[in-house]
Amino acid sequence: MKSIKQIILIALVIVTSACNDYIDVVPDNVATLDNAFALRNEAEKYLFTCYSYLPRHGSADYNPAFFGGDELIPGIDMANGINPRYLIIGRQGISTVYMDFWDGYNGGQMQRSSGDGKGAYDAIRDCNIFLENIGRVPDMTEEERQRWIAEVEFLKAYYHFWLVKQYGPVIIVDENLPIDAGIEDVKQYRNTLDECFDYIVELLDKVIANEYLPDKITNEAEELGRVTRMIAKAVKCEVLINRASPLFNGNTFYTGMKDKRGIEIFNPNKSEEEKLQCWIEARDACLDAIQFAEGLGHKLYYYTPGEYPGLSEETLAKLNIRMTITDKWNTEVIWGDANSWVGTQSKDLSLHSLPRDLDLNKIKNTTQRNNYAVPIKIAEQFYSKNGVPIAEDKTWNYTERYKLRQATEKEKYLIKEGETTCQLNFDREIRYYASLGFDRGIWFGQGKTDDNSCYYVQGRFGEAAANSVRNSWNYTGLWAKKLVHFKTVISEGTSGQTAVEYPFPIVRLSSLYLWYAEALNESGETDLGKVFEYVDKVRKRASLNGVEESWKAYSTNPDKLNTLIGRREIIQQERLIEFAFEGQRYWDMRRWLRAHTEFPKPLTGWNLKGETAEDYYNETTVLTPVFRIKNYFTPLSEIELRRNTNLLQNYGW
Repeated sequence: MKSIKQIILIALVIVTSACNDYIDVVPDNVATLDNAFALRNEAEKYLFTCYSYLPRHGSADYNPAFFGGDELIPGIDMANGINPRYLIIGRQGISTVYMDFWDGYNGGQMQRSSGDGKGAYDAIRDCNIFLENIGRVPDMTEEERQRWIAEVEFLKAYYHFWLVKQYGPVIIVDENLPIDAGIEDVKQYRNTLDECFDYIVELLDKVIANEYLPDKITNEAEELGRVTRMIAKAVKCEVLINRASPLFNGNTFYTGMKDKRGIEIFNPNKSEEEKLQCWIEARDACLDAIQFAEGLGHKLYYYTPGEYPGLSEETLAKLNIRMTITDKWNTEVIWGDANSWVGTQSKDLSLHSLPRDLDLNKIKNTTQRNNYAVPIKIAEQFYSKNGVPIAEDKTWNYTERYKLRQATEKEKYLIKEGETTCQLNFDREIRYYASLGFDRGIWFGQGKTDDNSCYYVQGRFGEAAANSVRNSWNYTGLWAKKLVHFKTVISEGTSGQTAVEYPFPIVRLSSLYLWYAEALNESGETDLGKVFEYVDKVRKRASLNGVEESWKAYSTNPDKLNTLIGRREIIQQERLIEFAFEGQRYWDMRRWLRAHTEFPKPLTGWNLKGETAEDYYNETTVLTPVFRIKNYFTPLSEIELRRNTNLLQNYGW
């Protein structure tokens, strides 16, 4: 057996060098199909091919979540080459569908080696071929056969879910059509939204019940990244949380969307009891997954100093957050994306979250970096040091947040002592300092690991981190430090870097914790101790007191604790902070039906032409995004609609 990273590479070689054997002519070439399942080794290649379609969750190019929303802004040279960006600037349309995972175009390619035209339905088709034929392989044990079946059934469920998140109701492809299917048989209708979710959950339940699927990977050297029962349970939670959320659960925006049969595909008319039941099912699945995960040894990540003894409490707390993401296969990661390693990719999330330079010694290095910028609004969503929103903290002067202040010895592990920056950067929670790079902020690592002589960001015009060349351009003066492994180092020559790679985390244990809290609240639980129990576990790792204690002591709105809407706001903001820059905000804002009010707000940064603190700290608009009700779901292409006249176009397109 191979590690999943090797599996993906092997699959790509197979697809590239032997596509006539495994991809392009299956199932039309029956002789070739017979060969593909004649022996275990050949069937294993087909298994790897099914894996190779997994979405690249850690890719700026192929995951719409990083630049399709309002969390990150690409630099000048990057802007026209990143397909997701076109979603937020109003370029989406039916003639050119960006992030078209239905057909596999314009960022929707599911297989990196095959170019255009390999979308999620190609992935599902290959999964079906595998499931139809794996029973014919003679030289494998039944235990292994059943495990492979469970893995591919999981992938099939996940590919359907990936489509549903982006298109809403889709066509369920439980079995491939026969080769001799007629034209009208091929012109299938979209299933209803409820049918889609029911199918995905049913398939995941089947996977979870398969006794031959391992609970977790024990052969870590060779199999990390393979599907497990734990992963299936976690993804079931995500599916059910989405099904219960307002975008999918009784959303009346799409009332009246009937196909030619007269069937309303979005199922908008749901009773309050039906909506509540969706949350109850999500709640129960999350608790089951949490208990299962903890029973397997999963726990929230805490950094162990090891080779760096004597670090300050502040630095250790920051590393608790940074290394949760960048320490590969750590105890908190439920599912890491072995198809998407961050650190050395083209348009890499990690390298482009680094400032151009931290001390002018590497300014001549042409390695592309510094191109992904964080808007000020995202910096403002993090809590104060007291664990409440900065606009609610009665000890924090929100109206003067852009005024200047000089750092003292008290802040020396967070902000460079003696330097001046804006009030926004002071007295914030530790996740702020772990997740963000900002002018005069301490930046631990990248070659300096002595707490008393760390780098600090110098972002004003003419300084080390300032923009100087088009291919290294940060628009706001804020960087997503969280995505950078602290041991990654840019070389002092004209090129090169020593990058520490990590598989991008798709689901963490903290994901389960915060989903559970959300589902508890939405399903009617009012006991604050129960609702916030798992939120408080996440907050404790971030060096914060519990929700109830913090709101009662510091919030100007302590009554927020006592209403469903108030608790919802708290839980949602906790999630936005905890998973900042992990590609979750894009999906969460959509499923909460907040995207059409939140995404169009102007994205701002600092005045990057400012040489002094007084000039630099002036808010400047960088981009005014476009997001309307119709943008919640991706349109079907006009080509696809001509090809299948039974398809109903999504609302507004």
